[in-house]
Amino acid sequence: MGYMEKYNEWLNNPLFDEKTKKELEKIKNNEEEIKERFYKDLEFGTGGLRGIIGAGTNRMNLYTVTKATQGLANYIKKQDGEKKGVVIAYDSRNMSPEFSEAACLCLNANGIKTYLFESLRPTPVLSFAIRKLGCISGIVITASHNPPEYNGYKAYWEDGAQVTAPKDKEIIEEANAITNYADVKTIDKKEAIEKGLYNIVGKEIDDSYINELYGLVLNKEIINEVQKDIKIVYTPLHGTGNIPVQTILKKLGFTNVYVVPEQEKPDGSFPTVSYPNPEAPEAFALALKLAKEKDADIVLATDPDADRLGVYAKDSKTGEYVSFTGNMSAILIAEYRLSQLFERKQIPPNGAVVTTIVSTNMTKALANYYNIKCIETLTGFKFIGEQIKKFEQENSYKYLFGFEESYGCLIGTYARDKDGIAAVMSLCEAAAFYKKHGLTLLDQMINIYEKYGYYKEGQHAITLKGIDGAEKINQMLAKIRNNPPMKIGKYNVEEFRDYEVGITKNFLTGKEGKTILPKSNVLYFALEGDRWCCARPSGTEPKIKFYFGVKEKTMEEANIELELLKEALLKIID
Repeated sequence: MGYMEKYNEWLNNPLFDEKTKKELEKIKNNEEEIKERFYKDLEFGTGGLRGIIGAGTNRMNLYTVTKATQGLANYIKKQDGEKKGVVIAYDSRNMSPEFSEAACLCLNANGIKTYLFESLRPTPVLSFAIRKLGCISGIVITASHNPPEYNGYKAYWEDGAQVTAPKDKEIIEEANAITNYADVKTIDKKEAIEKGLYNIVGKEIDDSYINELYGLVLNKEIINEVQKDIKIVYTPLHGTGNIPVQTILKKLGFTNVYVVPEQEKPDGSFPTVSYPNPEAPEAFALALKLAKEKDADIVLATDPDADRLGVYAKDSKTGEYVSFTGNMSAILIAEYRLSQLFERKQIPPNGAVVTTIVSTNMTKALANYYNIKCIETLTGFKFIGEQIKKFEQENSYKYLFGFEESYGCLIGTYARDKDGIAAVMSLCEAAAFYKKHGLTLLDQMINIYEKYGYYKEGQHAITLKGIDGAEKINQMLAKIRNNPPMKIGKYNVEEFRDYEVGITKNFLTGKEGKTILPKSNVLYFALEGDRWCCARPSGTEPKIKFYFGVKEKTMEEANIELELLKEALLKIID
């Protein structure tokens, strides 16, 4: 069926409501817009759904959300998981409450018990709740840090992590097998409640979650000593982080916590930012203004679903605030926690840190120093969560810390996804510890560089929207894949890895081997001198992303070499 046929089907089929039809009527003379909305179905990929809110098969709406949910329901029933149930959370985005309730009622109509949070909650709380409630699956309605017009849908399994292979593909197959929206089931809410299928959860889960975080604190006595001397500015960026962040910081005893008033309340339109992303400097404009007024030590921001954390720390020498990359803040937390465990002789002989292939190589140096294992995964925290499950099943390694460069980390195993709330707690604890020893977080970051080397990383993304975008991205990757360079700028390539084909080529020895990670459309170049670069399509946005990193003797050298490597990498794709 072509896009115009699909458009007319949605206009004329009584299955679709009047609000949907009125929205589609408004574009009846805009064939390009019709094509964009109906040329394909919004893909239920390995990360779930993510798209622009609106009517159409290629949009996030009640019909595409419940179609995906029916696919999940069919899979759960095949696993005999109806009684275990599904817990559902949502963030502050537009239509999040509506999508979450529709997903509940679809599952209920299939005889599957649901637990819906009474109001918006962070993604890590959802991950925690799955195991706390003994559910077979979980759903969170969020588009993370995407622009306001987006929403999304992520599916989790009973271990609390996002669904991984082979279950991810099996669920996708179930969702894709539904070709008729009439096959999607629903039930009246009142009937679902009477049958005990539709349940509301909240405070009990929240309290348990906060207690889990509190139990991971390493130096409460030092926090008690300096808590009144530290000033913290925080913004939830109109998302879900405000209440849990304030709750855990208050429980720890921090008294000088200032929340950005303009961004404190949830708002799916994100009126003060164009892009609610803690990676973006512009998202910190109001927080930095408040920080200067309050003379804050640290400035923190979580994204709308509060699984990622952005950080600025004050430079005591200049009085200016310096941004930390996701790699920097994660390494700072890791070094703090590992150093404290090391001093107490509590690092287990089978300890491990888990990171991704596009995160900083400093992780390996840190792991070597503390004599623990460093395990790398593909991009995506679900693969880190998968490793935690694997450790437990095989009784192999003891998980100590995990992170990815995109501002997400996890300090414990209470959840299986990245946690911005726990990251806030850990950084504030570290700030207290280092303040006790006469250091700022920035001072400590410099100490870490001096200890392991000046590692610096960068990223460059090219956005290619629309129907032709995906094809252009594939063409760019194919160009590199078919003719992998042996030199990138002045840097010799030591090894090339093609994770899609599953091969490695060592350019020093001429030997070929096999990659040990699952297949993925990722190209990686290990360069001389512990430098590297990588190319991959984004899993959540219409972008191709390039990652690169260097290790030098000084920060000045690292800045120069990183820029040279970036220029050389981009010349390859011209």
